[in-house]
Amino acid sequence: MSAIDTLFRSLRAEGRKALMPFLTAGDPDLSFTFELIDRLATVGCHLFELGVPYSDSVADGPVIQASYTRALDHKIKLADILASLGRATPKLSAPVVTMVSYAIVFRHGIERYVADARAAGAAGLIVPDLPVDEAAPLTEVCRREDLSLIQLVTPLTPRDRALRIAERTTGFIYYVSVAGITGERTVLPPEIVDNVGWLREHTPLPICIGFGISRPEHIRMLKPVADGLIVGSAFVRRMAEVATKPRQQVLDEIAAYAQSLLAATA
Repeated sequence: MSAIDTLFRSLRAEGRKALMPFLTAGDPDLSFTFELIDRLATVGCHLFELGVPYSDSVADGPVIQASYTRALDHKIKLADILASLGRATPKLSAPVVTMVSYAIVFRHGIERYVADARAAGAAGLIVPDLPVDEAAPLTEVCRREDLSLIQLVTPLTPRDRALRIAERTTGFIYYVSVAGITGERTVLPPEIVDNVGWLREHTPLPICIGFGISRPEHIRMLKPVADGLIVGSAFVRRMAEVATKPRQQVLDEIAAYAQSLLAATA
């Protein structure tokens, strides 16, 4: 079993839901990114999605796009991200998956990327711009290296295609809550609960819901059908405050925010 499989088996046995922060690697710098991951793991976050900055990101709203731009302006490199991840994961109790464009994976080389990510301690990959119909080569390499390949289902995905995606996914299914881009929202579409409930009836895989989630009430709404909740822009926006606040203060404030979300998962 992968680290992700083990985590969700444990959480299901305890009747708990996972909180999964998305954090941009290298904004404002890699030291801060991994200090924050360590702090959030300490307060109880269950797994992490580490965004690899890319100039032409897919489905990311303005907050995450801006964080990618800042990281790229600081000359962040994939090799530096993986090296930092490799130093961090031996001390982490929570799995980390990389959110990465297929262009980066392809340019690095499929087998080399998977091997390097595995060596750095990554537990899985999310490749949002890789259609399931074209994912076979990466799927095979990930299976061989015991690295989860997490794929996405959206509200616009036809049901027969959603089942095909579920069959070819490992780790967990990333269910996109809205048809649109990432970003904090006040209200989430009520049909999410029914849509995810249908999918849950057709797959044993854990289902984590992302996009738009930023408040404890969102988590309380979704936890009856979700195994995990992914929160991105709300964390990334707070990370950007290191430009105007002391780093320790930002770490403390983000940890307090995470604890408010964690309380809603119980």
